[in-house]
Parts: sequence; structure tokens; C-alpha cells
Amino acid sequence: MMLREIPKAYEPQEIEGRWAKAWFDEKLFRAENSGDGSGRTFSIALPPPNVTGSIHIGHMLEHTQIDMLVRWHRMRGERTLWLPGMDHAGIATQFVVERTLARDGIKRQDLGREEFERRVWKWKAESGGVIKQQMIRLGASCDWTRERFTLEPALYRAVVEAFLRLYRDGLIYRGRYMVNWCPRCLTAISDLEVVHNERTGNLWYIRYPVAGAKEHLVVATTRPETMLGDTAVAVHPDDERYQHLIGKKVLLPLVHREIPIIADTSVDREFATGAVKITPAHDPNDFEMGKRHNLPQIDVMTDDAHMSEAAGPYIGLERFVARARVIADLEKLDLLEKIAEHTHSVGTCDRCKAIVEPRLSTQWFMKMKPLAEPAAKVVIDGLIEVVPDNQRTILLGWFENIRDWCISRQLWWGHRIPIWHCADCEEMVPALDSRVEIVEGHARTTSMPTKCPKCGSAKLRQDKDVLDTWFSSGLWPFSTLGWPDDTEDLRTYYPTSLLISGYDILFFWDARMIMMGLQLSEHRFEKGGSDATTASAQKAEKSSAAPHNARSPASTIPFRRLYLHSLVRTAEGAKMSKTKGTGVDPLELTQKFGTDALRYMLASMAAPGTDIILSEDRILGARAFANKIWNAARFLFMNLEKAEASAGITLEEVAAPGYRLAAPFPKNGDISLVNRWIFYRLGEVTRQINDALEHFRFHEAAQAIYQFFWGDFCDWYIEWIKPDLVVTDREIAISAWRNIFAVLDDALHLLHPIMPFLTEELWHRLPQPVHARSIALEKFPEPREITNQHGVAEVVSLLQEIITAVRNARAEMKVDPRHQIAAEFSSPSEIVRDLVRNNETAIMRLATLSSFDISDKKLAQVGGVLRSNAQFDLRIAYDGTVDKQAEIARLRKEIDRLAKDIESKKVRLGDETFLSKAPAKIVEDLKTTLAGREIEHQKLLDRLNQLA
Repeated sequence: MMLREIPKAYEPQEIEGRWAKAWFDEKLFRAENSGDGSGRTFSIALPPPNVTGSIHIGHMLEHTQIDMLVRWHRMRGERTLWLPGMDHAGIATQFVVERTLARDGIKRQDLGREEFERRVWKWKAESGGVIKQQMIRLGASCDWTRERFTLEPALYRAVVEAFLRLYRDGLIYRGRYMVNWCPRCLTAISDLEVVHNERTGNLWYIRYPVAGAKEHLVVATTRPETMLGDTAVAVHPDDERYQHLIGKKVLLPLVHREIPIIADTSVDREFATGAVKITPAHDPNDFEMGKRHNLPQIDVMTDDAHMSEAAGPYIGLERFVARARVIADLEKLDLLEKIAEHTHSVGTCDRCKAIVEPRLSTQWFMKMKPLAEPAAKVVIDGLIEVVPDNQRTILLGWFENIRDWCISRQLWWGHRIPIWHCADCEEMVPALDSRVEIVEGHARTTSMPTKCPKCGSAKLRQDKDVLDTWFSSGLWPFSTLGWPDDTEDLRTYYPTSLLISGYDILFFWDARMIMMGLQLSEHRFEKGGSDATTASAQKAEKSSAAPHNARSPASTIPFRRLYLHSLVRTAEGAKMSKTKGTGVDPLELTQKFGTDALRYMLASMAAPGTDIILSEDRILGARAFANKIWNAARFLFMNLEKAEASAGITLEEVAAPGYRLAAPFPKNGDISLVNRWIFYRLGEVTRQINDALEHFRFHEAAQAIYQFFWGDFCDWYIEWIKPDLVVTDREIAISAWRNIFAVLDDALHLLHPIMPFLTEELWHRLPQPVHARSIALEKFPEPREITNQHGVAEVVSLLQEIITAVRNARAEMKVDPRHQIAAEFSSPSEIVRDLVRNNETAIMRLATLSSFDISDKKLAQVGGVLRSNAQFDLRIAYDGTVDKQAEIARLRKEIDRLAKDIESKKVRLGDETFLSKAPAKIVEDLKTTLAGREIEHQKLLDRLNQLA
């Protein structure tokens, strides 16, 4: 393959689309295609994206990091599985489909449950799973043959199995408690799904008439409409203001109901008046106080946040309309003492953004303390490593303060709770086992009980609620591998090696997987779900409801390491938001710059614990890096064509796999300095990348390969050995070509985890064995047997410093890059002088010098540009190099221009009006620019003084 097959311009869109299709069509990333037979494995489960979603920049960051590690482990010879899948996303999916039906004037209640579910499955088949296609296009190296969906039969069965075991172990219970209720989604949601924001509202001070007395008790509230459900007013028992009222009653305004005045130490005497209304059905703190004082619970709202019958004359009003009516009526009765502005936290639904109502509701809950304690222990004991460490501290704090989890949702789309209720005696009867059947292509629980074990009634109805989506997600690492059956995948890949997720779902998902894994995956060797469930039930009947401890924690943890990546933010540092118009579609960026460029940019900025500031300038820099690699490869093939024409040197003769592995090759019987250096550097960067990826320092891996590929390989090595590539001595040329292709090949392998498309394309242009399918399945480089013998790295570094000093001096003197000039070199060290003499030809060529005078004498301090360090002095004389008078004139003109620019910026920064109105970033950028101009101005003054 020669130059005619490598286009001049690097076109990532054409390359990426072609390879993405090939990888998927060939099932290249099946776990069975990897592994060197050593038995080592690496497994990771994709955090399952919502079936309703599409790729966003957070996915792009996460998938890039996962894919980098997966490709790296695969290339290291490990049997590697990246298991992909999709979450059914109960609330989000039902919301999307209901919105679609609403366009035709249809409500889900009009269709009934079965027909609605059928419509959702139809939507899923037609419109769901967009992310999968996007991931394929972006080159995610998943094993798509193992793709899973949380509502598919096998995973549905795993969910039922998990529920039944937890229920029989006494860890799942049903009760009437305070929950977060979304009146738009019409379901309970967990604490984690409530977003709290500080808002400025009002605090209404309401007079409650004391029964049988001519005084009022004033209470303050942010939710006047809930007063209709008040069942007491509470004061602190030590509050002298109200001690005479404790035990008496007040007349609840508007509904004319007498309620008691109670004393409770939880009342904050400093808040407002120190007297608080107690509404046990509409406030979590009031609920707890109500239990302590045996207060009635009056629910004055309907599911959709309208006032219920218990609200009396306000029945049917929407909650905020009712609020306005209540306030107006209180004013008419002269019972509204005052209104004060008040800032407080308001909870909204994470999905639909509706204001959440704390509400008394009958729900299913899971006891979390018995699960959290062993989960915290495996983290403390180091069985699960959490990175970065501050997230480990946060996780342990959450485990310590955990509350029971409301796991039921009032939805139709999801895993229906496998409990039946007896219509006659209200006994709750679990499914007999976890078997499911396929009805119209979809899984449903089939092992329903036929009669009530308590009263014998056959009048049984299944619980109408479904499980929280995060319940099935909590089983993800082992349910996707075949649990509860003893499968080959479960034995091979569980516990998984790693989980990567955003820190924003640490409690939603990561923590719950740890708890569920420790509690449930110990059963993984029990044969068959139904038998296992029966055995579990029998065991539960004979023993207490304590968590199982049959197997060691090390074999039941869901993953051995947990890495929590950062967020991607806007150029201004704000969190990206679609609603605020600051969201970025990564597919638009990949279309514009290429997937590899965006991946590289994200990787290069992904330092643990540091959020990423997205900017197109940085992506442009990554795209320039891709161009540099492409052009370097093209340059080599172009020059090899010339060598083939002049000396008959073929690509197979210098770049065959055997030659690439056997490098470095000697020149005149010895491996030259520059070749010893480049292969030593190749080994060093290999070690750096291995260490960086092992410790999730993606930015260090990206920077290491960048510095090597762009700096060491392109800017130095290729330029250094150019003459050897075209010499008439065929043996020297072949040796040079073999070395350079060996370095290129290793560099492509090192870069592959970060930039898979570009490296695949260029790797395939090198000769490969017949069986070779992809660079992704090839071995990751190992450092070659080249050490830093005789300080080769320091020696070459010194030569580079000399050449760079000449180049910088030339640039300062504005010398034409093609014009050869004379330079003087002095060093007190004979070793340094000998080194320079031995490499004089290379120095002169790379620095574009006509002569290079080497001595130990002190160089003149005037009449030229001088560069010095501890080891050498270097001087370029003005005479014969620049036109002195013309350069003086140019410098004076430039100094004058800079002086005016500096003065202008100082005036602007001294303008108080500008400073008070301009954004902080603008002001800071202006200060930075001014400092740079002042440095540049001083340099030009120094240069003018030298010339004058």
C-alpha cells in the first residue's frame, strides 16, 4: 500500500464511519475474540443509559474513559468483556409515551394497562435505543452480542428472584409512610430523585384562635393550603411564651375544627413565632411528631395535587389556586397577621421538574441499614477501591446515614411487584417462584398463587405498582451475566473488574449495586431460579431474617474498583443544561472535528476529581494532533515510494511484522545514538501510559503519547534520521526504514486506546499477518531492551537544547528559516564539546547553520544574541545575519505599537465603570493579556539595546 492510497487531507468522518461499521458487522469485540490464554480477565458493565435518551457530552466522557481502558486491557492479552445494555427508564419512558398519546387526545387510562404496555413496547421497538446506534458510530468496543435490556425475560426473572429473596429475608416491607410524591408523574420518587433548590418565597403568619379564650396563637407556614389538614399546633415545652396554652385547643381557621396545642422538644423556638402547625399527612417532620402524639392524618390532596374532599370548600382546586384562595379567605377573616419574604429549599422532580409534595402514601420499602453496614465494610477493608478518595469518604458517609428506600412506583411500565393481595383477608401472598412467561413477546411473572394460604380464598389480585427502575439497575453486574443461574459468564466475569460512572449517580446506582451484590450474588451457584427461590423460602422459615453470609465478600462484590469521573462544563465553568441552552451535543462536535479529536480532548483534561471545561480551541488542538499523525505517516509512505523507485526498497522489506518486532536495527554495526534514544523514550512512554491508565490518570496517558508522537517522533526523530532514509547505501537506508516503521507501529498501538479510528486506519496500511483483523486485537507494546545506557536521554536532551537555542535565537532575530547562518559554541566541558563535535552534522542541519565554531573560549557578550546555561554558551553575531539599521527601525516601530496597546489596556483596567459591569472572566483575561504585552515590550527593549 503506497501514497496513492493515503489521501492528502485527513478526513475523519469517512474513516470513522467505515471502521465503526466494520467493527460492528464483524462482531470484533466479542469477549471470545480477546485473551492470550493466560486466563486473565477484565470485565466492565456499561452504566445502562435510558432507552429514551441520546448521547450527551457526559456519556461521551464516560464512554471514552471506559473504552480507553477496555481497549488497553484487551491489548494486554486479557479476556475482555464490555457488556452493554439499556435501562427501561420507568418514569421517563412512560412520560414520553404518554406525551405522544396526548397529541391524539388519548390518556393511558383510556387504553388500559395491557394495551398501554403494548404501545410502549411498540415505541421502544421503533424509537428506543438511539444511544446504541450512536455508540456504534462512535466506536465503543462493546460486546454487542451480549447486549441486555432490563425488561427482557432473563433480567425480568432476575428482578423477581431478587425481590422474593429480599422479601422472604424480611428486607422488603409494605407500609404507609411519608414519601416524595410527583403530582405530574403521578408516582412516588426516592429522595435521590428530588432536586432541592433555594427559592425566595413567602412566609405567611396565620392567627389560630384559642378555643374558649380571647387570644390567638400565630403560626408561620410556607404552604398555607396544607393547613386544611392540620391536626395540632406544637410549641416547645420550655417556651415560656406558650406554656399556659399547652393542653388547650385552637380552632383551625376556615374548616372550624378544634385541634390540640401540644408540646414537643423538636420545635425550633427561634423559627418565626416558635409555634408550628402540624400536618402529619403532608410533612415528614410532622408525620414523625404525629406518631409520637397519636395525631390523626388528614390527606387534603389528590394524586394530581388538587384539593380532596377533606379540604372542604376548597375541593377540586389545584394546590396553588387553593393557596391563593386560602390566603384571601384568611385576610377576609382578619386571620392573616403578616406576610414576610422567606428563602427556603423547594424540592422538584428530577424528571419533569414539577414541585414535589411530601405525602402520606402506602408504598413498598427496602430496609437499608442491614445492607449498608456490610457494604461500608468492603469499602473500608479495601475490597472495593474508590477513586478519587474524596468520593470514598462521601460514599461511607451516605452508608452511615442511610434511610429506607421506597422501591415502589405508581407506573404501568416496569417490573410489576410479584405480590398478590387477598380480597377477603388482605393477606399478602408472594409469587411461588421467579419463573416468567413471554406474552406477546414480553416477560411477565407467571408463578401466581392460586389461593390465599391464610384464609383459602381464591380472590387474589396482583399489586398494581412496579419497582423503581434503580432496583433492576442494582442487579446489573450479575443479572446481565445470567444470575440467578450458574452460567459460564457469571463464573468467568463476576465480580466485574471495574465500574466507571459519574459521581452524580454514586448513591442512585453505585452504592445500591454494592449492597445488592453482597446480599444476592452469593446465591449465584444455586441451580435454577425457581428451585433457588424455594430453597431460600424454606431457609427463611427456619431462620431469622438476617442477611446471608454463605460466601466471602471478595467474591460477592459487584466490582473491584469504582472510578467516579467528573462533569463536563461550559467554557464559563457552568454545568451544562439543555433547559438553559448550554448543553452541547457531542455528535455535532464529532461531525465537525472527528470522534478521535473529541475523545483525545476529553481524555487530556480528565484528571481525577477535576471538572472539564469544554472549549472548541482545545478540540481544535486535538484535531491538529490527529492531522500531525496523519501527515507524518503520509510523509513516510511518500518517501518510501521514492526509495522504492531509486533503490528498490519495498514496504514489506522494511515494515513487515517480523522486522517491526526485531527493532532496533544497527547502523554500520552499531545502534546509533538517536535510535538508542527513540527506543528508550518509547519504553519510557509505554511505562508512563501503563501506569497512568492503571490509576485512571487519563490526562497523563494522553499527554505522554502526545509529547512522544508529536515531539519525540515527528519533530525530532524523523527530522534527525531523514538523511539515512535517502542515502545510496542500501543497507543503511533499510536499517533506518525498519527502525522508523517499528517506532511508528508501537506509537500507533500506544495511541490506539485514545484515538481508535485513526490508528486502525494507519495500522492497516502497514503489512500485517493474514490472520490479523484489527489493531484492537494486537498486543500492547512492551518496552524494548534499550536502557538509558551512558545517559542517552540526557545526552540527546542536551543536543536538543543546543538546537532549540539556535532556533529561538533565529526566531528572535527574524532570520528566514531557510537561510543558513553561522553560530559560535563554547563549553568548559571537554565531554560536552566532544559530544557536540560527534553530532555536529546533525546540529548544523537541524539548526540550519552554515558553520558552527566549537571552542572552550569565552564568547563575546555584545554584537550578537547570546544563549547560556550551566553547560554551554551559544552566540549568533548580528554582522552578516541581520541588517542592523533595518532591524533597529523595525524594533522601534514595534515597541511604539506595544507601548500604545499597553497604555490603552491600563486605562481600561483603571475605569471603575468598566470593572463594575464587565464579567469577571473578561477582566481577568484583560489583565493576563496586559501582563503578556508588558513582557513582550521589555524583551524588545532589551533587543534594541543590544543592537544599539
